[in-house]
Amino acid sequence: MPENTVTAPEAIKANPERPLIDVILESLDDAKAEGIVAVDITGKSSLADHMVVASGRSQRHVGAVADQLVNAVREAGYGKPRTEGLPFCDWVLVDAGDVIVHIFRPEVRDFYSIEKMWQADFAADAH
Repeated sequence: MPENTVTAPEAIKANPERPLIDVILESLDDAKAEGIVAVDITGKSSLADHMVVASGRSQRHVGAVADQLVNAVREAGYGKPRTEGLPFCDWVLVDAGDVIVHIFRPEVRDFYSIEKMWQADFAADAH
């Protein structure tokens, strides 16, 4: 392949039609995820720009929401996100690059309360 050509996935990823956060929020809503919270973590973490937390009603629902989300991100031209936790589906993490999504069973989400930690307003130089 010539050096100056771009493979199809890279060409799509370079100019996706919709912002990634919009694709993710719409997919979660379509999959009937509950308690969807999007937290802008720009400046709070170098890991991503947004963190999204949502719940599924059961382990099966958590897995289905995660699968639908992965497909939606890929179809929107952002490539296949990395996932963790699919074998058990108590807490599935979907790393889509600029957006990290946590999908929990309700009891697990209540226990960890991670969105509360990231929603706290803290200054960069506070000790």
